[in-house]
Order: sequence, then C-alpha cells, then structure tokens
Amino acid sequence: MRDQKMNAVSTDHQKLNVFHEQLMKEVVQIALEKVESEWGKPPTHFAFFVMGSAGRREQSVWSDQDHGIVYEATAGFQDYFLTLGKEITKGLAIVGYEQCDGDVMASNPLWCKSSLAWELQILDWLDENDWESLRYFSTFFDSRVLLGEEELLLKLKNVAFSKLDEEPRLYKRLYENVGFIKKGVGIFGQLLPEEKGEDTGTINLKQTMFFPYVNSLRMLAILEKIPYPSTIDRFLHLPKEYEIIKSYEANFSKLLTYRLYFQRNAVSYKKVHLLHVKLMSSREKECLKELMKNGRKLFKETKDIIDKRCSS
Repeated sequence: MRDQKMNAVSTDHQKLNVFHEQLMKEVVQIALEKVESEWGKPPTHFAFFVMGSAGRREQSVWSDQDHGIVYEATAGFQDYFLTLGKEITKGLAIVGYEQCDGDVMASNPLWCKSSLAWELQILDWLDENDWESLRYFSTFFDSRVLLGEEELLLKLKNVAFSKLDEEPRLYKRLYENVGFIKKGVGIFGQLLPEEKGEDTGTINLKQTMFFPYVNSLRMLAILEKIPYPSTIDRFLHLPKEYEIIKSYEANFSKLLTYRLYFQRNAVSYKKVHLLHVKLMSSREKECLKELMKNGRKLFKETKDIIDKRCSS
C-alpha cells in the first residue's frame, strides 16, 4: 500500500500526512487484532499515541517511530499493553517506519504505563529538570492519540500544566533545553553546509530550519496551556496578543512545502533531512536563508517572552 500510493502524495504536505495517518492506523488495528486473538480484548481503557513529527502531523516522505501507550489502571495490565506496543512497533517497521534510535516507543516500559504511573513520570521529569528528562517531556508534549481514549492523554498534559504553574522557573529550563540551534547561515550571508564526513556539502533541514519553529511554538503552547501538538494549530490557538509570533506562520507553512520539494527523491529516513547545497539554484538558496533567519528571529522573540513571564 505504501509503495503504491506514496509517490502520489509525496509533493502535498496535507495529503502526505493524511496518508501517513491512514497507514499507521491500519498497522495499529492489525496489531491490536493479533494481540486480541492471543490475549483477549484490552482489559481496560487505553490510548495509543504518536509523538514527534507524527504527533505534530509534520511527517515527511520518510519518518521514524515515536509513540507510547497510556492505560486506565493503577496497577497490572502492563504485560498486555507492552505486548501490544511490541506488536505495533514491529508492524510499523515492516511498513517502513524506522524504529526510534532512542527507543521512544510503546514497546519500551518507559513509554507504556498506567495513567497513574504516567502522571508520576511526568512530575519526575519536571522535578529532575536535567537535559534528558526535559527532552523526554518535550517529546511527550508533541503527542496525540491515534487509537483509543483521547481524554487519557489530555489529563496527562493538564498534570504538566498544573506543575508548571507551581514552578514557572521550569519554563526557562525547558527553553534552555532546546536553546542550541545549528547555524546554517554565516556572518557574510553564506550557507554553511557540513564540511566533513559522509554528509559533506549538505545542510540538515531538521536541525537548522525546523527546530527553531517547532521548538518555539512548543514552548509557547506549554506557556499558554495549548494541548494541540501541531505547530500550525499552535500558531492558530495563540492568544491575540501574540500577533508578531503569529506572523511567522506563513514562513512555517512555506517551509513544509519547501521541504517536500527537496525531499521527493530521498531514499531513506537517514537522508531525508539532508539538502545538497550544490544542487540548489541561487533563488532557492536565498529562500532557504530567509526561512532560516526568520526561524532564528522567532526563537529569539520566544526567549524574550519566556524571560519576561519567568521574571514577573
């Protein structure tokens, strides 16, 4: 199914992500049916949720796996849902979604828990507030339910909002956690591709262009208690006083289209974010630089908003 239909949707961001959704849902349904045939029906209410680019509905032609499970119970049932998580992980890999290098998948007990255990995990991440725990929290926050009870996931996000209200200094820590942006444009306005290694001559679109927009809107969504994972939805749901921030939505929408234009011939997930500078026209390079510069401006304005909020 993927091989037959991917080319037809690979140049349209919205159609591509609708197709990813259909593909992933069918895999999850097949996995659930297999587990039910061996273990019986799910023993309690649950939600299977996706994170990362899938959570934000920002997948490219190739995408890896980031997902988890939350189930309604205080104890027990983990064997059932871990089995389901492993089956889903295996199925998605067969279809072409690479397994996450960091093991952020429902086959890992860290990402497959009861609702109570998940609440404690989120509070622990925020209490620890070190680099890894805050990275995990940011990953979790870009989540949406693909199958099951949406209320279970929303409740977890509300737990996080309450904790952050109690300790607003955490907003700054979350910003610092994503504060490094790989530089893509030099002081003389030149593009800065990789200079050594197998990726020589390429620019990583994900690190230099997507992260400033995605991380900025995630931070502002956390700040304003916006539970939606999509970057576009986050732009739309920001309060009216964020007029300047909202003006960057056009840049991000352009970036989504721009990315697909250059990734249409990518043959694997590892290469899908790499852009060969020598293959670009002068006009394309100028467009790329503008999008990069605006992303860095957005990131700086986001930092100013957070600093002001944390000092008030």
